[in-house]
Amino acid sequence: MEIDQVETFLAVATFGGFHRAAEALRISQPAVSARVKALEESLGVRLFSRSRGGLIVSDAGRTFRPHAELLLRTAALARQAVHETQPASGTPLQIAAALSISVYFLPDILKRFQRAHPNVIISIRPGHSKEVLDMVLNEEAEIGLARSLHHPEVETISLRDDPLLLVAHPKRGPKHSRRARLEQVASWPLIFYERGSSDWTLTHSLFRSAGLVPNVALEVDSIETAKRMVERGLGLSFLPQMAVGREIRTHKLTTVKLLDAEPLRRSLDVIHPRHRPLRTEVRAFLQMVREAADEDSTAGNVGRNRRNR
Repeated sequence: MEIDQVETFLAVATFGGFHRAAEALRISQPAVSARVKALEESLGVRLFSRSRGGLIVSDAGRTFRPHAELLLRTAALARQAVHETQPASGTPLQIAAALSISVYFLPDILKRFQRAHPNVIISIRPGHSKEVLDMVLNEEAEIGLARSLHHPEVETISLRDDPLLLVAHPKRGPKHSRRARLEQVASWPLIFYERGSSDWTLTHSLFRSAGLVPNVALEVDSIETAKRMVERGLGLSFLPQMAVGREIRTHKLTTVKLLDAEPLRRSLDVIHPRHRPLRTEVRAFLQMVREAADEDSTAGNVGRNRRNR
């Protein structure tokens, strides 16, 4: 049994097919088939079977999967332990981050980190979630911060929930209540942003799946621009909780709850490669990110509890 065979098994199980696994691992499809076959021969079982719906993980494969994930995690820890014996490189800390995370989440963390590590140079590369993943996979960044990212070649740590909230000006704008049906919301002036981003796609899909066409009053370049437009009463917008938490707490904006649609849930994730050990500086930064996310979550829960009293 070899590490690349285990990794390939997890890729096929995650993506549901040899072709997509090959694309994700950036190897040929015959190489994927050969690795899976070799792993099955070493274990003496079939890990996948075919059905009318396509390729499915066998009973033996489902039993093996958590052990395979643990094996890759242990291998990563072993690489890390060896790497820690090497002297510090002085290389800048390369971080890829979704633009909204760079604006609303990272500044306080960077300030805290630079106080503790004044000699570490930090480089932030912005991009949409898929671009963040690509930068990490292509070794252009050591860690990535984005939303709902999963890939067999990276470790994903979900830091906290960051749902999209429908927000409006509390007084100006169209007449509406704190609760509404999706059909009613579709008729209100809506502000969309960052065409092609995961937020844009998720919001449009909400209406499309219900057979509705939203009344797009404005389409702007960024979350911050959309928020400013809502604050001026020009429409409503689905915005990340991270971006509007302060305005909601200070009553500059209000939220509208959808009565007949599921909340647009997403998670704030940090990712790093399974096969590349993290430098001491990177691990220190990652720890600060996790602590900050925990603090934000606690503060948000306290605020919600106060409002619900």
